[in-house]
Amino acid sequence: MTLEEFIELSIKYVTNSITAKELDRFNTYIENVEYNNIFKSYIETNYITDQSLKNFNVDEAKQELIEFIRKENLVTKKRRFAYVKYVAAIVGVGLMVSGYFFKDSLYKNSIDNVPTVVVSDIEAGTNKAVLTLGSGAQVVLEKGTSYQNKNVNSNGEQIIYNKNSKKEKQSEIEYHYLTIPRGGEYFIKLSDGTQVWINSESQLKYPTSFTNEETRKIELVYGEAYFDVSPSSLNKGTKFIVQTQGQDIEVLGTEFNVKAYKDESNIYATLVEGEVTIKVGDKKRNLTPSQQSILNKTANTLEVITIDDVYNEISWKEGVFSFEEKPLIEIMKVLSRWYNMEVVFENESIKNVKFIGVIGKDQRVEEILSDIKDYEIIKEFIINEKTVILK
Repeated sequence: MTLEEFIELSIKYVTNSITAKELDRFNTYIENVEYNNIFKSYIETNYITDQSLKNFNVDEAKQELIEFIRKENLVTKKRRFAYVKYVAAIVGVGLMVSGYFFKDSLYKNSIDNVPTVVVSDIEAGTNKAVLTLGSGAQVVLEKGTSYQNKNVNSNGEQIIYNKNSKKEKQSEIEYHYLTIPRGGEYFIKLSDGTQVWINSESQLKYPTSFTNEETRKIELVYGEAYFDVSPSSLNKGTKFIVQTQGQDIEVLGTEFNVKAYKDESNIYATLVEGEVTIKVGDKKRNLTPSQQSILNKTANTLEVITIDDVYNEISWKEGVFSFEEKPLIEIMKVLSRWYNMEVVFENESIKNVKFIGVIGKDQRVEEILSDIKDYEIIKEFIINEKTVILK
C-alpha cells in the first residue's frame, strides 16, 4: 500500500468516480486503522459532497489531503462515527442534503444537540425470524437459540436446509414459511444451494427440498430479499422461479434483489449478475446487470430502467443503508422497518426533502435523527417509546 494510491482513491471516492475494482482496493486501505482514521478525520473536517457537486477542485482537494496527512502525521484520533466493515459506511457523514456543499463546522453541535428522549425502546434490528413448518407449528429463531430436524439446521442466526438427497414426488413436498418481523433480518440456504438474505418485515415460502428435474419455485410473499441462485448446471438444468405479487422472476443462476412490500405500490427487481426474465401476465422482459424492473401493482404496468449504482439497492444486506437522492419519507420508512418504530411527521413539508448518504445499521437512531436536525431540515424530534415524532 502506498500513500499516493490512497490519496488518489480517496479523492475518487469523494467525487463518486471510483470503479468497483478501485472500491475493493480502497476497502483494503480503510481496513488499516491509521488510514481509516485519516480518511474519516479529513472528511469530517473538510468536505461532504454529493454527486451533483459541479465545482469540486480535484487538484486542490488532493493537495489538501496531502497537507492534512502531513499535519496528522498518521496519528490516530478518536472520532464520533465508528468504523463499519463496509467501505461506504466509513465516511462517517450520516446523511447529506443533496445538491449542497458543506465545509468546516458541520459537526460542531452533533454530539451535544441530541434532544432529551422521554422513553426510548428503539433498538437496531438483529437476526430473528419465525419458521412455520408444514404442520403449522411455529419455531422462533433468534441469536442464542438452535433448531434442528431431519432436513434443516439453525444456529439462531441463519437456517440451512440439507441438500436434495433423493427423488422427491410432488405429493411429498413440504413447504415452510420464514417470516422476518420488523426489526429483523435472516439468512437462509435452500436445499439446492441457493442463498437468500431476507430483510425486515418479509416472508418467504419455499419447499424443504426440490423435486428433481422440475422447475424450482419459491415465493416472496411480501417484503424484500436478495437471491444468489444456485445455477441450473448444478441442478440438472432446472430453472429457478421467484414468485411475487402478480409477477414471476425466472433465472438459471444469478444474483438479484426483489423488493415487494405490502405497503408500497411498486415491486422492484434489480439484477446484479447474470440474466433474469420478468413475467407479468402475458408481458415478458429480460433484465441485464444494473437494470431494474418496476411493476406498478395498481396499474399492472411494467417498466425497465438502468440504475447508476446497484449498491444503493443491495447495501442493506451488507450492514448499511445507502440512499441516493431519496426523500426523507422513504428513508424513514426503511428505518422504521429496521428499528421497529413508528414515525410521525408533524411537519408535512419535510417529507420530500431529498438526501444522499450512508448509515450503518448498528447506529443509534438518536444519532441519525440528530444528523438530520443538524441540517435544519427538522426543528426537533421526540422519541416516545417506539414512536419518533419529527417537528
